[in-house]
Amino acid sequence: MQEGLNPDRSWVYSKWFPNNRINSTQLKAALQEIIEAEGAVKPQTVRFFRGQMQTIISRALADLDIKPVPSRRCFSLIGLLEERLESVYKRAAGFSDKATSLFTLDLGPPQDLPDALRGESWLFVQLPLGLLREELRAVDSRETFGASFPLASAGLDDLPDDTPVPGVAVYSRRAVPLAAWTSGLEVANVAADADRACLVLETGVNQRWRYGNYQRTPENTADARAWEAAKTGARGLHFLVVQTDEEADTSAGLWLLQARELPKI
Repeated sequence: MQEGLNPDRSWVYSKWFPNNRINSTQLKAALQEIIEAEGAVKPQTVRFFRGQMQTIISRALADLDIKPVPSRRCFSLIGLLEERLESVYKRAAGFSDKATSLFTLDLGPPQDLPDALRGESWLFVQLPLGLLREELRAVDSRETFGASFPLASAGLDDLPDDTPVPGVAVYSRRAVPLAAWTSGLEVANVAADADRACLVLETGVNQRWRYGNYQRTPENTADARAWEAAKTGARGLHFLVVQTDEEADTSAGLWLLQARELPKI
């Protein structure tokens, strides 16, 4: 099965592939059909989150001179697949529950963070959703490094503006270069790992980085778990911000994130 769409779902494309025809040649042919359709615009990049299919997808896109971007920031597509699993796939002839075990996300232990991506200090922070939306305008207008997404594409458009959204603020005297380097990553999630007493930055599909450490004390462990609980309360919504210091009025970089499971189909 190949699925494609734009963020507002005004266009959705779906095509079935037999198991013995899942290869880069068939995928390239299907993508070529879309590109050559009347009114179509060839994309410069394509995001995908199937790590198991990375070689096939990357080869097909490269043959079409399209940049492949492994990313978990495929919010509209993830939501579509979750819906179609119940409304389409499970009702299809020959569907097997075993198929949902083929695409589990394999996350290994976090790796050491490259020096270029390392800040000097960090804090757990929180903003009401309405204020966070205002801050994200600078990202949407490309005045600030970062990444946003329409809340509706992630099923979050019903969250009220006073919803407290947890975040992590990273401080550095070289905030702008740090934000620029971070913008080269497909930032997917920031997690507070109480077992390792550190922050974990997740990028791409399955990359994990040790992003910041904290002293293992009962108070710090409680703060980390409370932050994760707040993230759950906001249905996975959270953010990462890069600033020069705690008193800065502006941000060098801001990323809106959502922690969510990938569909197993």
